Amino acid sequence: MGILEEARAARDAGSAWLARDLLTDHVEHERDPEALALLGEVLYDMGDLPRAGAVWFAAGATGPEVDSAVAAWRQQTGDDFAAMWDSLPASVQAEPRARRVEALRSRALDAGADLGSGPSESGDVGDLRDIEARLREPMEEQSEGGRDAAWLMAWILAVAFVVFAAIGFVTALGWLFPD
Repeated sequence: MGILEEARAARDAGSAWLARDLLTDHVEHERDPEALALLGEVLYDMGDLPRAGAVWFAAGATGPEVDSAVAAWRQQTGDDFAAMWDSLPASVQAEPRARRVEALRSRALDAGADLGSGPSESGDVGDLRDIEARLREPMEEQSEGGRDAAWLMAWILAVAFVVFAAIGFVTALGWLFPD
């Protein structure tokens, strides 16, 4: 019986922890998208949304559960790209990497993270770090100055609020003092 069958049997028997352990060990050393997807499901069912999000990201999974798990993963790491990279299985960190995983690694390096030679240089899946199923959706790109669209929108909304507050204040004064 293969790892996936063993994990499914353990999960069906109510031993989610055993399925998790089998799959976690397997994806640490083997690049297996199906095992990553199943591990994400097991972790999600166990209520470990951040880890499920990391694994599903690495697997390139999609869906509403995946979106909520990835959001929990990003929230837990505070969008710290180095912490996100470290939470991935070693097999996922090994070359060749999926585009989304390579983008995460580049962002971690751009942020000044010291990723060492680890998985990226060795190519030995057995020596690699953690996860292969991380975020499938591409991360939002930042502009040259390090400011993103959310930052720009926040400033625009703040300025609009001040302008409308001033207009409202002047209007209220006009009502109080009609002359």
